[in-house]
Amino acid sequence: MFTGLVKEIGKVVSVRSNAEGKLIEVSSKELLSEIAIDDSVSINGACQTAVKLTDSTFVVQTVHTSLEKTTLGSLRTGDEVNLELALRASDRLGGHIVQGHVNDVGQIIQIQSRGNNYLVTIKVSPKQMKYIVKEGSITIDGISLTVADVFKADCSFQLSIIPHTWQNTVLRNRRVQSLVNIEVDILGKYIENLLFNGARRSNGASTHNLESFLND
Repeated sequence: MFTGLVKEIGKVVSVRSNAEGKLIEVSSKELLSEIAIDDSVSINGACQTAVKLTDSTFVVQTVHTSLEKTTLGSLRTGDEVNLELALRASDRLGGHIVQGHVNDVGQIIQIQSRGNNYLVTIKVSPKQMKYIVKEGSITIDGISLTVADVFKADCSFQLSIIPHTWQNTVLRNRRVQSLVNIEVDILGKYIENLLFNGARRSNGASTHNLESFLND
């Protein structure tokens, strides 16, 4: 589990294809001393497992499923990536509960600059919009952010990015049409599951009505 607070920007050193997917090697100056083999590392919001360490890098085995569901498959040598280590029980939960399970790949459709503050609008698939609420939490490339506004008509939402976040994450490299990893707030999914299963136990009519509501 993670918090969505990026601790370092790493750099992709190499990407090698193998039968299982891709071996991605990432350089790290600040976090490497805390990483051991089998540790979980969030790379642009996708939870990966360290399988090898060198003096200056760690390597993860990204399997085909992760390559298909996230932007990790498009990483190239020299790309910068957001890094976060798994949350310790004693740590502050400064962001929100982040699993590192990417739900969707969104596309940036607008970036508006207001000095060093940026308004970023991202389009996602319609099935994710029910989990995205104004002033709710969302994770973009592993960054815990607050939704500033929601535009249901075109399946998009807007984020207000403060200067510190823009300068200290890979958002500074993103442009219009860039793809980003999206993880919605897991609390919304738990609530949906509880409501749905509760309706199923009551009667069929309630289940049908709830299914219609959840799929709207």
